[in-house]
Amino acid sequence: MKKMTRVLALMMALCLIAAALAGCSGNSSGTPADNTPANDTPANNTPANNDAPAATGATGTFKIGASGPLTGGAAIYGTAVMNAAKIAVDEINAKGGIQIEFNPQDDEADGEKAVNAYNTLMDWGMQVLCGPVTTGSAIAASAEAAKDRVFALTPSASSTDVTAGKDNMFQLCFTDPNQGLGAADYIAENLSGKKIAVIYRNDDAYSSGIRDTFIAEAGVKSLEVVYEGTFTEATQTDFSVQLTAAQSAGADLLFLPIYYQPASVILSQAKAMNYAPIFFGVDGMDGILTMEGFDTSLAEGVMLLTPFAADAQDDLTKNFVAEYEKRYGETPNQFAADGYDVIYVLYNCLIESGCTPDMSNSEICERMIAQIQKTTYDGLTGSGMTWGANGEVSKMPVAVVIKDGVYVSA
Repeated sequence: MKKMTRVLALMMALCLIAAALAGCSGNSSGTPADNTPANDTPANNTPANNDAPAATGATGTFKIGASGPLTGGAAIYGTAVMNAAKIAVDEINAKGGIQIEFNPQDDEADGEKAVNAYNTLMDWGMQVLCGPVTTGSAIAASAEAAKDRVFALTPSASSTDVTAGKDNMFQLCFTDPNQGLGAADYIAENLSGKKIAVIYRNDDAYSSGIRDTFIAEAGVKSLEVVYEGTFTEATQTDFSVQLTAAQSAGADLLFLPIYYQPASVILSQAKAMNYAPIFFGVDGMDGILTMEGFDTSLAEGVMLLTPFAADAQDDLTKNFVAEYEKRYGETPNQFAADGYDVIYVLYNCLIESGCTPDMSNSEICERMIAQIQKTTYDGLTGSGMTWGANGEVSKMPVAVVIKDGVYVSA
């Protein structure tokens, strides 16, 4: 009987040891089924300085949520971000080491729906947020993320209101003031002597913010602004009054700190009235070439500042463009490049800060806040990118012009 008791005790001990070992393994082998890369995922598409991963021995699956417009008038932006983010996720998961489960949600570029999308992601178990994509959505959802202590990096929401008062919210894109400043400086250096008209949307923080800084810097650079016209969301279907006034004022350069939808109307109506100034836009106009039903010949010669040029000849850009075109059948725009870079910045910060998937959102957030301010990143949308405590990124834009239906370096 004693012998049998000893045997049973030994068997119980072995079972306990086996259970403990199984518990220690956690979710280290949990690769999300939807993100398993195809065998032909290009291994050389990874940014050169972004190989921080598997050698550290980190394992497990992080849940990265994303929010942006996948339907509606701004869907070009959100779709591009999510498409490119999936490429980055596939590349990362192919490395081994930590894995990423990626969950994009549609917010239709609407603040209330962005909060709903954010709540859906939190119910899913989101640990880090990629987005939101547009400014209004980001302002609304970032307030919730700040309360919940969720780290967020937006690819393209550029208003300073997105990060104001929120130490957990960071931007990959230029801020609105930087776009206005950069546009005025470029025009002063490369298009001096032009008479400038400005048409902007006065009920939109994005458009008004860029306009304000542009006008201030235009004064500093002694640029001649001969006309300013405004519109609202409700009146963006007819610009005949603004265009007639700009033409009458002798404007030969039209600065448009607006999105591509109203810009397409302006280009069409300017063509109809034989008004052909230089059209100079901002990143919100990126997407006009893939707008359904738009005659791309109307955009010939349009200039804008962007952090990404699809015709750049570095290996990273060429590989990314080739993979994006292979998967989605079109050339990636700036928003796609932003989405790709966001995933890699988040990935690097998770690795370098020593985060693990079993940490609370708050602990991950605090580590990520500290890490991103020590990070220097070379990606599709800039080299030597750094971040300050205010959430803004430091990088330089490039000027592109539309020629033969594609963006080329100006």
